[in-house]
Amino acid sequence: MRLGLVGYGTGGRHFHAPYIAAAKGIELVGVVARAPQTVARVQEDMPGMPVYASLADLIKAGGIDAVTITTPPQTRRELVLEAVAAGLHVVADKPFAPSAAVARELGEAARRAGVVLAVYHNRRFDADVLTLKKVIDSGELGKLWRVHSRMEFDDPATLEGGATGGLLRDLGSHLVDQMLWLLGPIRSVAAYWDMVETSDGRTDAGFVLNLQHVSGVHSHLSASKLNRLTVREFRAYGEHGSYVSSGTDVQTQAIFAGIRPADDLQGWGYEKPDLWGTLRTRTRDERIPSEQGRYHSYYESFLRAVNGQGPAPVTAEEATATLAVLDAARISAQEGQTVDV
Repeated sequence: MRLGLVGYGTGGRHFHAPYIAAAKGIELVGVVARAPQTVARVQEDMPGMPVYASLADLIKAGGIDAVTITTPPQTRRELVLEAVAAGLHVVADKPFAPSAAVARELGEAARRAGVVLAVYHNRRFDADVLTLKKVIDSGELGKLWRVHSRMEFDDPATLEGGATGGLLRDLGSHLVDQMLWLLGPIRSVAAYWDMVETSDGRTDAGFVLNLQHVSGVHSHLSASKLNRLTVREFRAYGEHGSYVSSGTDVQTQAIFAGIRPADDLQGWGYEKPDLWGTLRTRTRDERIPSEQGRYHSYYESFLRAVNGQGPAPVTAEEATATLAVLDAARISAQEGQTVDV
């Protein structure tokens, strides 16, 4: 599959291009970038890579099967529709729409065009999430009661301001998607957020979500970027015991250290043994070896979907369900009440 990358900011450069390069069967054949400094970064990172000023120019050049759209959130709807209208398969970064209603519009457009629309909820492929899923699926916790997920980043520079920004749409997209994937549909949400004034307007800079799942399990999610904390933690409680892990966002740390998955794909994305989570039951305490974090598998799954060999790694319908929860969470935080999804 020949793929174009639309946008080369932090997302395109660090969370897409290295994993496209590591995915079997996919070739990155062009990048859309406009600002001179961004064009220079593309040329520095990938000498000889064709750079286009717009998606329209990339489409006009021809020879591509799909695009990844990783431009700012307020631009994504129009770009997704443009790519779909050109008959291209699409990976859209999160949040791929401003609301569940718009998400349904985009999903329907892709369905009518007969193309695959996948949403980049790549954190289903985090080492700690995959390890937690292995523990839950093993049944060793017995009947599951609740799951806590905490993602704190000391990263104020990446807080997006304004009506289309905020942490709930940013990290909340990942945390809610993970819980939907692990625990199933959500019935209701109670949300609380921390608001700040930015140059782009009033913005949520932290949040807590209490989610009631249809299954009866409840999950509790929290995140921040301004509180000078870096913490990634899962806690799962069931009738037979608990599982607790504190991870390090191992793939992202490696990327920012200049390491690329294609350099050593077999050894990529594992937490060190001293960071493995612990499963505690009536009979034993056991460290659970890390699963491999593998964002490159997202793209390989996307390729299989394009070839008719299974569903997209995260479908438009699944991402719409995440946005429906986030829409309800915004109402809950604004009105101070629990909201049905």
